[in-house]
Amino acid sequence: MNTEILGVIAMFVITLVIGIFLGKYIANVYGYKKTFLDPVFEPVEKLIYKISGINPARQMTWKQNMYAMLTINLVWFIIGFLILLTQAWLPLNPDGNPNMSPDLAFNTAISFLVNCNLQHYSGETGVSYLSQLYLMFLQFVTAATGMAAMAVLFKAFKDRTTTELGNFYDFFTKSVVRILVPISILVALILSINGSPMTFEGKDHITTLEGQKVDVSRGPVAAFVAIKHLGTNGGGFFGANSAHPLENPNYVTNMTEMVTQMIIPFALVFALGFYLKKRKLSWVIFTVMTVGFLALAVPNIVNETNGNPLITEMGTDSSLGAMEGKEIRFGSASSGYWSIATTVISTGSVNAMHDSTMPLSGMNELLAMMINCFYGGCGVGILNYFIFIILAVFISGLMVGRTPEFMGKKIEAKEMKIAMIVALFHPFLILVGTALTAYLPEFGAKTLNNPGFHGFSEMLYEFTSSSANNGSGFEGLGDNTPWWNISTGIVLLLSRFIPIIGPIAIAGLLAQKKFIPESSGTLKTDTATFGFMTLAVILLIAALSFFPALTLGPIAEQIQYFSK
Repeated sequence: MNTEILGVIAMFVITLVIGIFLGKYIANVYGYKKTFLDPVFEPVEKLIYKISGINPARQMTWKQNMYAMLTINLVWFIIGFLILLTQAWLPLNPDGNPNMSPDLAFNTAISFLVNCNLQHYSGETGVSYLSQLYLMFLQFVTAATGMAAMAVLFKAFKDRTTTELGNFYDFFTKSVVRILVPISILVALILSINGSPMTFEGKDHITTLEGQKVDVSRGPVAAFVAIKHLGTNGGGFFGANSAHPLENPNYVTNMTEMVTQMIIPFALVFALGFYLKKRKLSWVIFTVMTVGFLALAVPNIVNETNGNPLITEMGTDSSLGAMEGKEIRFGSASSGYWSIATTVISTGSVNAMHDSTMPLSGMNELLAMMINCFYGGCGVGILNYFIFIILAVFISGLMVGRTPEFMGKKIEAKEMKIAMIVALFHPFLILVGTALTAYLPEFGAKTLNNPGFHGFSEMLYEFTSSSANNGSGFEGLGDNTPWWNISTGIVLLLSRFIPIIGPIAIAGLLAQKKFIPESSGTLKTDTATFGFMTLAVILLIAALSFFPALTLGPIAEQIQYFSK
C-alpha cells in the first residue's frame, strides 16, 4: 500500500514539473514568441492557412471570435452525425458494426463535439473504425477549441485598452499543430510499446488456456487513447475505457495516461502567468485549485484503500482496499486518485468503475464535476475559474469598500450579470434534468439497475457529467434510450458553449474599458487572502446549489448502509 501511495505522489509531482515547462512553451506559442520547434511547425501552419484561405494576421473582436467558434463547430457536428448514421455502409468497418439510431447518433456527435465523450454505446460494437477516426479528430479539435477560447481571454488582458482579441482560427491551429499533435504522438508511442494495439485489422481470434475460442476487438487504440487523455476528452475506444487491458495495459501506461490528462490543465494555469507576466497570480490560482483537488482526492484515496466495512464484516480480506470494480494491476489508491483527477479536469476516463466506489467517494466525484473549476478541461477550466474570480472581486470589493477591479478594469453591472448567469446555469441544468427524470418513472426509474438512494445518484451523476462536459458515469444506468440521449444531448450543448461565450464576453467588455493604474485603493488579486476568498465563493455556490441533491443520493446511501 505504501508503494501505491508513492506512485500517486510521483504522478502528481511529475505532472507539476512538466506542467510548468509546458506552460511557458504554451505562453510563447500564443504570445508569438520564438520556440525551438518553430522550424518544424511554421511550414505546416502556413500550408494549412494557404489551403483554408485563413489570414492569421486578421484581428477579431470577441463577437467575431465566438462566431467563428460556433460556425466551425456546427460543421463538425453535421459531418459526425451523418457518419454515425451511415457507418455500416461506409469503409473501415471490418467487424460489420451497424448504423447508430438517430437519437444515439445525435447524442454521440454532440458529446464528442463538446469535449464530453459521454458514451451511450460500447466501443467494440457501437462504432466502426471510420467513426472512431472521426471521433478522434473531434478529440483534437474540441480540445483546441477550448484552448483557443482561453487564448482570446489571455489577449483581452494583455493590452490595456483594445477591441482586437486575436484570431480564433490562428489560436486554434497553433493549439493543434504545436501542442496537441506532437505530445499525442509521443504518448501514443509509449502506449503502443507497452501493448496497446495500433492496427486497422478486425477482431483477433484466439484460443484461451481453457481451450475456448474468443474474439478480441482491436483497432487504432494507442492513437485514440493518447488524445482522449491529452485533450481531456475521455472517450473509451472500448466500453471499459481505461480499465480495459488494451487501453491501459500496465502501471507504466496508467501513470502515462494519468500524467497526460493533467498536464495541459496544469500548464494553462502557468501559461496565464507567463503570458501576462503575472506569475504570482498564476501560483495563487494553482494553489486554490490544488487545495480543492486534494480536499477531494485524499478522502477518496483513504475511502478506497480502507475497503468496504460491510464486506470486511463477512470475513473477507480487505487489505487491498475496496477492490470491487477495480483492476488489480492499478490498485485501490491509484484508482481513488484517478477518480478525482478525471472528474475535476473533465476528462471522464476511468480506470475503475465509479459506480462501485464507496458512497462518499461517489459524492466527491460528483462534487468535482459540480464545482467544475479545479484545473478543469483544456482551456475551459481557466474560463470557469475566471467567472469565480469576477464574483470574488465584486463581493470582496463590497466587503472592504474598494472598487471592484481586475487587471486594471472596473467590474460593473453588465459583467456581474453575465457572471451570475454562467455560474447559476450549471446547477440549473443538472438539477432540472435530474428532477424531471426522477419525476417521470418511464424515463428515470425504469432505466435504473439500482433502486433507492444509489439509483438517484446514478441519475444525478449522468446530468452532472453531461453539464460538466465530463463523460464518466455510474454505469448501473441504462442510458441508451431516446430520453437519455436527447435530454443529455441538449444539456451537453448548452453547458459547453454558454460557459465559453460568457467569460469571453466579459473579457471583451473589460478589454474595451479604460485601464485604471493600480493604487492604494486597488483590491489585489494575487494574494493568499484573495485566493482564500475565491475558494470560499466557489464552495459557497456549490454547497448552496447541490447539498440537497447530494443528501438524497450518496449521503443518504452512506447513512443507510454504513452508519451504526
